[in-house]
Amino acid sequence: MAPDELRELKNSLDKGFIRPSSSPWGCPALFVEKKDQGGKRLCVDYRPLNAVTIKNKYPLPHIDILFDRLAGAKVFSKIDLRSGYYQIKIVEEDIPKTAFSTRYGLYEYLVMSFGLTNAPAFFMYMMNSVFMNELDKFVVVFIDDILIYSKSEKEHEEHLKIVLTRLREHKLYAKFSKCAFWLKEVSFLGHILSEKGVAVDPSKVKDVLNWKQPETVTEIRSFLGLAGYYRRFIKDFSKTAKPMTSLTKKNAKYLWSSNCEEAFQTLKKLLTSAPVLAQPDVTKPFDVYCDASGNGLGCRVIAYASRQLRKHEANYPTHDLELATVVHALKIRRHYPLGNTCHIYTDHKSLKYILTQPELNMRQRRWLELIKDYDLEIHYHPGKANVVADALSRKAHCNFIEARPTSLQRQKQDKGMAHIREGISDKQKPVSHLMSRVSFGLRIA
Repeated sequence: MAPDELRELKNSLDKGFIRPSSSPWGCPALFVEKKDQGGKRLCVDYRPLNAVTIKNKYPLPHIDILFDRLAGAKVFSKIDLRSGYYQIKIVEEDIPKTAFSTRYGLYEYLVMSFGLTNAPAFFMYMMNSVFMNELDKFVVVFIDDILIYSKSEKEHEEHLKIVLTRLREHKLYAKFSKCAFWLKEVSFLGHILSEKGVAVDPSKVKDVLNWKQPETVTEIRSFLGLAGYYRRFIKDFSKTAKPMTSLTKKNAKYLWSSNCEEAFQTLKKLLTSAPVLAQPDVTKPFDVYCDASGNGLGCRVIAYASRQLRKHEANYPTHDLELATVVHALKIRRHYPLGNTCHIYTDHKSLKYILTQPELNMRQRRWLELIKDYDLEIHYHPGKANVVADALSRKAHCNFIEARPTSLQRQKQDKGMAHIREGISDKQKPVSHLMSRVSFGLRIA
């Protein structure tokens, strides 16, 4: 064992993170290089243990949903906990299950280790419990990253006091070198957040320009994985990436063509010049302009989201394609219209009466069940007036949703919509939110 590895092992022993073990369990350990500080980091391959662990299903928040809470914020602070997992003790009876083997014997963790399958879910549950009264008001949390946001400096001072008090009460410690306070612009979860909206963090994509041409399917998936993380910023993402994604299909022959090279270079350029996306105002109704064609689905939204038509969808009749566009627009940003009034504008006139239509096929019935969750009003919008969504569906293959204020009074005065609103209110079902209890410690099947 190298001196750096012995030093890291001794450091963990001295801090009380691990202790010698005589457990019947034992997973292999390895040491990896630390990126910033030098030296080695202890890592354990817990795949055998994870395979027999009952999974904790507590959900991790969707990053887009976290960012949607920041509309109107002007001042930011972020706090990163110091070795967050190591601040959680493992119950005594579960400690032997964390045992790992090294050249110098068997050791076991006294604190929650990286690599345990339930660690992220449990830590997320713990952090949400600590900040339950502040979540989505002026705090968002993603595992051990805490963001405090406020609309004014005076508010921010009070918010910071509350957050720091919570951390002190629960004896949670932050790493000061990774914290930042009173910022107009902050880097958080790979994005730059400001009063203007959300942008790609240049430091996260700076290496993209020097990314070498992929030579294997694995390398293509690696690149598309990075690009896909920021796809909401990239117009025509699915269309642009199609030559590359076709190479990742099962039994596809690997042949890097000129189209693949063009797609590769275009995505790199788009990633490094992505726009700032404004935050939606969820207190206002949403207007969605939809259109469908034989090439794809198009609508106007506050973030880019795209997909191509699947093989079976190419055979849909026009009426079903138009309805599929509405369903797609609602599903990709479900958290925007859910609980808000949403006005759907389509250039397919018969779709206006879909909510009250007596004769429906099975596909339409299935989609209508999803639509019933929303407070929708469907309006006919002639094709010439719907030019943006129409162009998107025929050329761009993209969805772009834009949140903006609209006149509810004007809609209420539209007598022709009365029967549609009545139909929605009669059929709409309430949404139930269930929370299951979370088990502590490691449970082994």
